[in-house]
Amino acid sequence: MDLYSQTIVAVIGPNGSGKSSFVKTLAGLLRSRDGSIEVRGRAVTDLSPAKRVKAGLAYVPQEGNVFRNLTIRENLKLATEFLRGRNGVGPAQEEQVLSLFPEIAQRPKLLAGNLSGGQRQMLAFACALLSNPEVLLLDEPTAGLSPKFVAETMQAVARVREAGVTILLVEQNVAAALRIADEVMVLVAGRNSYKASSSVVSGADLADLFFGKSR
Repeated sequence: MDLYSQTIVAVIGPNGSGKSSFVKTLAGLLRSRDGSIEVRGRAVTDLSPAKRVKAGLAYVPQEGNVFRNLTIRENLKLATEFLRGRNGVGPAQEEQVLSLFPEIAQRPKLLAGNLSGGQRQMLAFACALLSNPEVLLLDEPTAGLSPKFVAETMQAVARVREAGVTILLVEQNVAAALRIADEVMVLVAGRNSYKASSSVVSGADLADLFFGKSR
């Protein structure tokens, strides 16, 4: 699939449709069976997850995406520990990233485990963005969050796009995803059943697709 600069592509679909497997394959955690994966024209299909990060592909998993027993500052430091040689990684990038998340920037000594669910997601986003990625992969960032934190998390995703990063957002909360997405892709049984601008997607479209009716 093609991802255009400063775009949010929401990947949605019924439970068990392969959404998380899809994003894990892009991140290199699962082996692709066919096709190729490229980041800005550079093939990354055969690269390890770590080398994909250096090639510009960052990934935030659904769970276990921060170290709760470490402080915010320690989490941020670890995020760039093995990124030497990646263009744009350094103090200037950190300053820009933290400006997107004032909720965490102001409390560097606070343990990540003491953050709210939404704030932990923002810390995870910040850690991923320190690698100066071209594309950010997000796997169910609102899972388990209250409506208040869902809204805050989605606002944070939109701020990341405004900073110039392309985002592939795998999300079970369809309504929340469509509010910020530019494009939507529907996966059903592991297949891309539908892809269009989010502005033209209707509830009837999604209902038909989720129940297996192609369009």
